[in-house]
Amino acid sequence: MTFSELKKFLELTEEKINPIIEELLVSYIDPKNKEAVKYQVLTGGKRLRPALVIAACEMFGGKTEDVLYPAAALEILHNYSLIIDDIIDKSVLRRGKSTCWFKLGKSIAQCVGIDYSATIFQGAIRSSIPKEITEILAKTMKVLTDGEILDILFEQAGRENEPFIKQNRYRKLNNDDYFEMVGKKTAALIQTSCEIGGLIAGAEEKDLENLRKYGFNFGMAFQIQDDILDIFGEKKSFGKRRGQDIAEGKMGNIVILLSFREFIPQDKKRFLEIISKGNVNNQEVREVVEMIKRTNSFEQALVLGKKFIDEAKKSLDFLPKNKWNDILRTMADFVMERKE
Repeated sequence: MTFSELKKFLELTEEKINPIIEELLVSYIDPKNKEAVKYQVLTGGKRLRPALVIAACEMFGGKTEDVLYPAAALEILHNYSLIIDDIIDKSVLRRGKSTCWFKLGKSIAQCVGIDYSATIFQGAIRSSIPKEITEILAKTMKVLTDGEILDILFEQAGRENEPFIKQNRYRKLNNDDYFEMVGKKTAALIQTSCEIGGLIAGAEEKDLENLRKYGFNFGMAFQIQDDILDIFGEKKSFGKRRGQDIAEGKMGNIVILLSFREFIPQDKKRFLEIISKGNVNNQEVREVVEMIKRTNSFEQALVLGKKFIDEAKKSLDFLPKNKWNDILRTMADFVMERKE
């Protein structure tokens, strides 16, 4: 399958899933609040997670119609996590548009988040195995919470009035810390997407395990590419401010971690001064980006991401060989090629 064919599949997924997402989100909501509730999901997104659910289901002989509601629930869960993440990080831009809290205000965004959290389970109970899907989604949400907490604790500055963060902040990080955070915050949801598709189609446990492995490694590579784009991506295509992680004092970015080990002593000292000060300005962000560009971190991160993709594709070798396997393989290749 070519990337252009994959794009058509993603567009078709969007056509099928968006009406269901909107149907679920606005149910029981006062009409005058519906536009506010829909804002987050209408800002865009490639609907990768619902596409993974559909492909995993169809691979084992299931039907797309069987997974549309749980697939919508997963996309809503994803967007719910984005609403919370943007509030925590005070991010004003996502997908080239104002973030939910920046557009609507923090209080309304928090209210919208409550609607999203309830809607997730409305999607789950409309599946053929509601108890199992509800339990998996609840578990995934809790794992995501652990990942979000780790991401916050990896920050090197700010939130001085928050006791838990002050007491538990990481001052030193290694790759294992990073992988734990990404595994929980990003990879877990993608893993769940693949698992739910196979589960609803009646896949055997050995097949579900390979779907989980595929999804987890896919998710790890996805976040690594996000980290690369945060430092090296163009705002026009990536839809976010370049160096956002630097501005937020985050060390939970693989490019930053890899760069830090290569910095010459004066760059290392200067980097720590900037990232630990809080209120990093645009000039300082550009300064750190230039320091990073003098290292081999870009190439190293690419190699690391491709290793995860290779592991993801190995899992597909043990799954049915059909067009849906080809779709999942192409989606894996697409992860490290995307620019947004």
